[in-house]
Amino acid sequence: MKIVTYNVNGLRPRVSQFGSLRKLLDSFDADIICFQETKLSRQELKADLVQAEGYESFFSCTRTTQKGRTGYSGVATFCRVKSAFSSYEVSLPVSAEEGFTGVLKESSGLLSRKSEYSSTVEGLEEFSSEELLKIDGEGRCIITDHEHFVLFNVYGPRAQSDDTERIQFKHKFFNIMQKRWESLLGQGRRVFVVGDLNIAPSAIDCCEAGPDFEKNEFRTWFRSLLVRNGGAFFDVFREKHPQRTKAYTCWPTNSGAEEFNFGTRIDHLLGAGPCLHKGENQEHTLVACHVKECDILEQFKRWKAGNTPRHKDINSRNAKLEGSDHAPVYMSLVEIPNIQLHNTPSLSTRYCPQVYGCQQTLVSMFAKRPSTEEINLSGGSSSISDDRIVVERCSQLNKRPLHPCPGSSDLTQQGVRCTSNDCPEDSQRESPSGSPYSEIGHIESFSSVVSKKKARQSQLTLKSFFQKTVGASGDSSRLFSDKELIQENISIPYCESNGTSTDGADTAKELQSEQSTSMQEASPQPSEKENNDMALVEWQRIQQLMQTTIPLCKGHKEPCVSRVVKKSGPNLGRRFYVCARAEGPSSNPEANCGFFKWATAKSKNKR
Repeated sequence: MKIVTYNVNGLRPRVSQFGSLRKLLDSFDADIICFQETKLSRQELKADLVQAEGYESFFSCTRTTQKGRTGYSGVATFCRVKSAFSSYEVSLPVSAEEGFTGVLKESSGLLSRKSEYSSTVEGLEEFSSEELLKIDGEGRCIITDHEHFVLFNVYGPRAQSDDTERIQFKHKFFNIMQKRWESLLGQGRRVFVVGDLNIAPSAIDCCEAGPDFEKNEFRTWFRSLLVRNGGAFFDVFREKHPQRTKAYTCWPTNSGAEEFNFGTRIDHLLGAGPCLHKGENQEHTLVACHVKECDILEQFKRWKAGNTPRHKDINSRNAKLEGSDHAPVYMSLVEIPNIQLHNTPSLSTRYCPQVYGCQQTLVSMFAKRPSTEEINLSGGSSSISDDRIVVERCSQLNKRPLHPCPGSSDLTQQGVRCTSNDCPEDSQRESPSGSPYSEIGHIESFSSVVSKKKARQSQLTLKSFFQKTVGASGDSSRLFSDKELIQENISIPYCESNGTSTDGADTAKELQSEQSTSMQEASPQPSEKENNDMALVEWQRIQQLMQTTIPLCKGHKEPCVSRVVKKSGPNLGRRFYVCARAEGPSSNPEANCGFFKWATAKSKNKR
């Protein structure tokens, strides 16, 4: 049997990276796969993200409404089975539980019902139901009972050194979880704990650990769990590789530290309890007798051997590497016999209403649906963005009613309208809603708005700024500014004060032809060589400007990359520059030199 733990840093992007959930799961070739940091809310549990043929899945999602933590964290356990019913397979659990405090044990599936919360775990009587619910409310644990052992899939909380509230939460989280482990071990059960615990226990598990690294309270607590320090658990990886260095499973997200393997080992597999052999002595343990191997799956790292260093490829300096910032860790178990006949537990997502759907209510059958006219008016909802543009413009047009220009029958027949600001007050009147030109005018105005929106989004080339282009049919020159083009468009359907309208099309053509003639007479068309020379000079000017505004790092004399402060505080949103090279050991001259400089006040204001 093979068990894998993997912090996916968002299940949705990992499924997209591999093409489907089934392909992602099959890539591990494992019987039990434990994911952390799925970043899915209960409303997002759809079949394509939680169900795959040949696997049973169990999810825990965050329940908290605290700002910044909705849709955060989350864990999931996938079990590869041949049958979900009447199975003897150990990989299919006989029972499953969301959380570890016991307050969610009575809930049905993933739907929590507050009236059913009850603290049933031995040793947790000192905590109130509200405290326990807060611990389990962030979706950080799934427990599956496989009869021979109990498996904890855990995503440990992270706490900054200056965040007192999260430090207290982390203390309480692991304190309560340890009581649950001790309760199970006291009953003679075998326990495996896998997942991202957000703790690097020893200096060997972190790049360039300082002299006080191991004095951290959480690292001290972790080591106290281990058998060599009087605890009950084995660190399975260190049991198999006690002296291996640079065995890291997590790297900083944006610094490119994977290039130099500059990370930490915070993804763990812990095991405790007796072995399955009868008449075992003190040396026969679950890990010693049944764990054959344990290692890091290096092939899932984002940085692959042979990749071009980030500082040598200008396009990849600010690009994010595809994949999670963690690497999976696995262990193989041997001599695990089958168990009694059983079915998949009720916590399985196959019973989750968000996945298989809910029964339609009587009220929903009488709910108002959009009419055919509304659907057609919005253009068949070809895209969400276009629909939003149309709806916003519709509301603006409704606030400023349109009126036909008096005496402009030609323009009226063409569907051209003018606003109340363009027409004199004595000529303003409301047009009947059923008039044909009313609908035509609205539709044409909508299409023009959408086309202008798309036109503004198209990116111009550098060479286009140095060319003069005049269309044969009298189209306006590209040298015109947007303001001039807007003024031209407004002036075409033109209403005079005496109530008569001019011919907009003829006026526009005359105006454009006069401007084109005057421009051609004023400046003759430059040759292609002159255009190329102008472009070259301008590009050199831009490069010189970039060199003067983007600082060079002191270690390598190379252009820096810009970053923005995202942590809350006085510098939130402030821009700064750092060395473009990947983070690595300070002894390596090829790694990041540590250069740092705040951007100018002008750049900060622009941000």
